[in-house]
Amino acid sequence: MLTVGSLLTGCAVGPDYAGPRTPNLPSQWSGKAASRHDTGRLDRWWLRLRDPLLGRLIEQAVDANPSVAKAKAVVREARATLQQTAAGLFPSLSGTASMTNDKTSAGSASVLVDSAPYALHQASFDSSWELDLFGGTQRSIEAASRAEQSAEEDLRDSLVTLIGDVAAYYVEARGYQARIALAMRTAASQRDTEWLTRSKYEAGSATAVDLAKATAQAASTEANVPAYQAALAADVHRLGILLGRPPDGVASLLAQSTPVPAPRMPLPAGIPADLLTNRPDVASAERKLAQATAKIGQAEADRYPAVSLTGSVGTSALRTGDLAKYSSVSWSVGPSVTVPVFDAGKRHAAVRVAEAQRDQAFATFHATLLTALEDVENALISLSRERIRSAKLTEAATNYREAARLSRSLFESGSASFIDVLDAERSLYSAEDSLIQSKVSAAKDYIALAKALGGGWVDPIDVSTPIIVDVNTGPHLREAFK
Repeated sequence: MLTVGSLLTGCAVGPDYAGPRTPNLPSQWSGKAASRHDTGRLDRWWLRLRDPLLGRLIEQAVDANPSVAKAKAVVREARATLQQTAAGLFPSLSGTASMTNDKTSAGSASVLVDSAPYALHQASFDSSWELDLFGGTQRSIEAASRAEQSAEEDLRDSLVTLIGDVAAYYVEARGYQARIALAMRTAASQRDTEWLTRSKYEAGSATAVDLAKATAQAASTEANVPAYQAALAADVHRLGILLGRPPDGVASLLAQSTPVPAPRMPLPAGIPADLLTNRPDVASAERKLAQATAKIGQAEADRYPAVSLTGSVGTSALRTGDLAKYSSVSWSVGPSVTVPVFDAGKRHAAVRVAEAQRDQAFATFHATLLTALEDVENALISLSRERIRSAKLTEAATNYREAARLSRSLFESGSASFIDVLDAERSLYSAEDSLIQSKVSAAKDYIALAKALGGGWVDPIDVSTPIIVDVNTGPHLREAFK
């Protein structure tokens, strides 16, 4: 009997999942040779930006972000679905009990004889068990298990996205603060130039055109400040939302300006094949492919006979104490077989549907993997090129700063024209502003690379606590609708 049971348990129909057929992945990233840095870990990559406030904001976002809370609820749903599906392997048992008062009458139309009233007590237990002869239930459990794993990867993906978004908006906010400060410093310097030009104009050594240009350049620089302030406010508001707070929830934390975070340590890029496990969206798509494969076996099993065992035990008596006596007990047990004879191809079509859905899942996995490869390649190129650009902008800003100092000094002594001063100050402001933007872009490219590689939160996440905790869920008087 044990051997037969083992054979029945191990029997299954449909394809067994053996992993996806991945395309030929390159051995390394284009233009980037493997190095000793590529063997490190990606967890807590934001610490490489060396900004304590950013680290605190990320931790608070992980705890309070609504999208993460939703992803946790999806995991709870998937786990409950798996438990619900696994119950199909076991028999079901139900019990009923009843007590009725009866009275009968007998006799002719002229003479009626009423019997004494009596109470009839009845109790029964019913059981049913569908044998999983062809593995349909096992395939359902397999599909539910893969769905749970996919939900867990989706949760990890939401954390990767959240952490990257918080870091990117934080860097942008610091960048706008730096650009505001630069514009205000430059405008103040240009106002000094305007005052100097006005003095020369009043002394007759400068023209009205020079004065008008000096005034216009200072006003033009000052006009940038409101636009930058609006962009800064939008980034701060978005950070508040990401942390599960009102839009101005983190404004006080960012009130004081600090430098744009600058990463110093390289990220371990690894090899392209690492994305199969490191990227949660790729891993989730692979688990969905495994789920779709299991559903083919589930549909295939419906084409085979279904065998169930049913049984019931019942008892009835006039007195409660007699319910357990053998003379009042009845029972029945036996198998039942359901054989699909004709359904006009419905079950066969269900298998074809499942196979088509499996192909869709594979196409989605393939596209997700290719997109992941593209994300990493783009981030690597962008980061390396932006670092070169930043170095050149640093050189340009240094030389423009010296040129502005010299031209202003010569202008004050009357040895240079106002056009030289105006051009030098305009070029210096443009170079310094471009350098700030380049620093922001480099930091965001670094963040994009971390996201593309699948870096994110690795600490355990509690998904067991529901968002809404119900109380008084037992039998109670229902209140009026609200």
